[in-house]
Amino acid sequence: MPAPQKKLLFCTAGLLSLGCALGAAAAVGSQLWVRGSVLCSTGALLVNASGPELHKFIGAIQYGLFSGQRVRQCGLGGRPLQFSFFPDLLRIIPASIHVSVILFCTVLIVFALVGAGFFMFNAFGSPYETLHGPVGLYLWSFISCSCGCLIMILFSSEVKIHHLSEKIANFKEGTFTFKTHSEQFANSFWTILACSLVHFLNALLIRFAGFEFPFSKSEESGTITGAVDLMY
Repeated sequence: MPAPQKKLLFCTAGLLSLGCALGAAAAVGSQLWVRGSVLCSTGALLVNASGPELHKFIGAIQYGLFSGQRVRQCGLGGRPLQFSFFPDLLRIIPASIHVSVILFCTVLIVFALVGAGFFMFNAFGSPYETLHGPVGLYLWSFISCSCGCLIMILFSSEVKIHHLSEKIANFKEGTFTFKTHSEQFANSFWTILACSLVHFLNALLIRFAGFEFPFSKSEESGTITGAVDLMY
């Protein structure tokens, strides 16, 4: 591929990596990872609520990795409540999974920035054929894509398998019991998915620029090596 086209591909990949880093940083600090509603099952059972009456016992909830808010609805009007994961909720949530999600988010941001820098270095500089060159670009893209996938898997398991929304809704509730009524992942979660896809696309752009995948040997090089061996 001609040098101007390679420069354009590397600049595009670098800008995409930088955008992913900024998007992931914004996602980590937001409260838009999960949105849903919780049902005050105790209050609904006491009055045998059904149909339109049931909506008086359904409150809203949304949260991110560090904090969130919910509307406590038990038939007498909604009452908004703020909550924080650190240190309030660490006793009732799967803390190891939650902390791992935050750590992988940090790694994703760091390596996305590193990848952006090295893409620009390859576009305008003369890199070495080691971690500064295509091998490094493949490595940073692979690490960032893997971190994004791990973030989604861990956070999904925390929400769906460990019932994170219910644990938050029932925190410090002595009399009433809340159950998840509806639940869906919000913008920040899908931002991480987009980052993973972008880093996978970056790896394809490197290959499209004419650089082989690491540890792959072409048939031509193997033929030449064999011919050299026969000569000696």
